[in-house]
Amino acid sequence: IPIFIEDLKSLLKKEWKVLLVVPRASEEEELKEILKEYEIPLSSEMTSSSVCLVHGVLSEGYEMAPEKLALLTAGDILGKQKIRRVRGAGKGRQIRYFSDLNPGDYVVQDVHGIGKYLGLKTIELSGVHRDYIAIQYAGNDKLYLPVEKISTLEKYIGPEGGTPVLNKMGEAHWEKIRSKARKSIEELAERLLDIYAKREITKGIAFAKDGPEQREFEDTFPFVETEDQLTAIDGIKQAMERPVPMDMLLCGDVGFGKTEVAMRAVFKCVMSGYQAMVLCPTTVLSQQHYKNFKDRMDSFGVNVALLNRFTTLKEKKEILRRLKDGDIDVVIGTHAVLNKKVECRKLGLLVVDEEQRFGVVQKEKWKSWSSGIDVLTLSATPIPRTLHMSLTGVRDMVTITTPPSNRHAIQTYVTEYDDTIVRDAILREKERGGQTYFVYNRIESMPAMLDHLRSILPENVTIGVAYGRMEGRQLEKVMLDFYEEKYDVLLCTTLIENGLDQPNANTMLVYDADRMGLSQIYQMRGRVGRSEKIAWAWFFYRKGKVLSEVAEKRLDTIREFTELGSGFKVAMRD
Repeated sequence: IPIFIEDLKSLLKKEWKVLLVVPRASEEEELKEILKEYEIPLSSEMTSSSVCLVHGVLSEGYEMAPEKLALLTAGDILGKQKIRRVRGAGKGRQIRYFSDLNPGDYVVQDVHGIGKYLGLKTIELSGVHRDYIAIQYAGNDKLYLPVEKISTLEKYIGPEGGTPVLNKMGEAHWEKIRSKARKSIEELAERLLDIYAKREITKGIAFAKDGPEQREFEDTFPFVETEDQLTAIDGIKQAMERPVPMDMLLCGDVGFGKTEVAMRAVFKCVMSGYQAMVLCPTTVLSQQHYKNFKDRMDSFGVNVALLNRFTTLKEKKEILRRLKDGDIDVVIGTHAVLNKKVECRKLGLLVVDEEQRFGVVQKEKWKSWSSGIDVLTLSATPIPRTLHMSLTGVRDMVTITTPPSNRHAIQTYVTEYDDTIVRDAILREKERGGQTYFVYNRIESMPAMLDHLRSILPENVTIGVAYGRMEGRQLEKVMLDFYEEKYDVLLCTTLIENGLDQPNANTMLVYDADRMGLSQIYQMRGRVGRSEKIAWAWFFYRKGKVLSEVAEKRLDTIREFTELGSGFKVAMRD
């Protein structure tokens, strides 16, 4: 409520007209009480200095920026819309709620095969009304499935853009498909057994069990761990203590605390007398990891070094020498650490952050020299191949699905570019003492965009510029200044998409979002909403532009999956 009141006051201060739509008398009383408590004026007419309360039913509110009109519903404020859920869906990974299904989606039913979901139908039989799930099959065949049998349904997952052929009810074709699938599962199982057998006989490192230093180090974590985090840490530690090489994927959403889990694994490795390597996709992320690891590990006598394109030749030589001698315990860096000149005296663990950002060549490289050591890869939206390998068991996987406490879902909007929205969003963020990312992925025309932003924003709004081709020290300085809150807005390319952590930046504006990939958009949105404040993300496409079907689907997905912990769903959709 205080956040809502803050927004309301901000709108009235800017002379917006605010209309409050209330369906029931009970809610009207509740809202009147709230507004009275916070001394917000109420009236029966629309004015720019008070809130106008009207009776009516509307699913959700909206803003019309050019008209300076904000229309809010009681449901937006009190959160009383009811979501219809289905009980007794068994333990299936099947469709849990109808919210996972939209009419027109393809589904697979145990007995009849692939059909198209039409929606819910209420049918009366012998005077009793019951809900049924209507599914269209080939020809005029239709199946009405009682809702309690929803666990026999799964959502069809297939290649992007391909339309599956509907099965005919009761024919042998579906049974043939199932027996073919069974056969290929058996073949896969044999291959898996082979992989597991080889892994079990390959000698790995059995890291020492937790000592007092480990517990002391873990106590320096300033937040309360989530249950999922503790389960993931436990799973990884157990795998590290076994004398078999670990190949683990840690799948957790952006901002859900994967770095802390990795940090504990690295510390365990160092305390067992081995060296660890942390591989990052971008220079900026490697800088940030270096700072975080150093801050936490310095007091425990752990030597941490950084290898990226900012490292001078002299520093590089020194780091390589100390790594070979075993003086450095942890090396953090970009692709530079994959160089064959990099030799560790006693490497025990390789951590790969944002694995989906590395290509096949790099993966083969680290696999070739990392046999016998433990590998931990982190990802929020694993690429289909990685996800498939983990789901089939070629690799072990632990997941973090619960968000840290006091986190809110990010308010996500997809719309045509509009200067008014941009100006309002930046000023709203500045008013509450926060910062904004403006993502513009064209280096050549960045100066023009900078001039444009300056022309639509007041002079007291400071803007920093960051992109990958900048001179190393300059980029480092801009990012540091942004962390120290010297800029209100960071105009940047997608270089911020990976792992960047600035809790004070809670508004993001993305230009030409239709030109970006799904996991990229999702990762980027995860840069905001990393504190207790409510965050906003705007994804713009150009005015009048006709979007391709694929771009439209991507933007629809990002708008659909706003709740915390959707990374896994986004990867499945991908």
